[in-house]
Amino acid sequence: MNSENENIMKQKVRKTAEKKQRVKGEQKKKKIKGRKNLDFELKDHEHPSKTLTPQRQHHPFSWWLKWASSIVLIFAMIGTTNDMYPLNMFLQAIGCLGWLWVSVIWNDRALIIVNAVAVAIFLNGITVYFLKG
Repeated sequence: MNSENENIMKQKVRKTAEKKQRVKGEQKKKKIKGRKNLDFELKDHEHPSKTLTPQRQHHPFSWWLKWASSIVLIFAMIGTTNDMYPLNMFLQAIGCLGWLWVSVIWNDRALIIVNAVAVAIFLNGITVYFLKG
């Protein structure tokens, strides 16, 4: 009877150890699901709230849109420094509108707020420009 109890206890201990090992392995991987079920693994030093900027192969439209909007914004800055009013406002509004679209795709609230405010400011400036004639 004692040997039966010992065998049962050994089996329970072994199952518990296997379960702990399995849980440890799962915790090490720390997979995070992104949009469209894109998985990435965290390294030991990384925090679980880590986010990734989508790469070209994952979100080709937003990748191209962010780069096109960035280039438009660079030209808008050049226009501003060369006093090319009101062209610079139009370019800045287009660039910020593109980045607003990207931030909505990425669901990045900070970028949404910054770009929505910027678009509103530039649209206000464009409206004032046309009203003053």
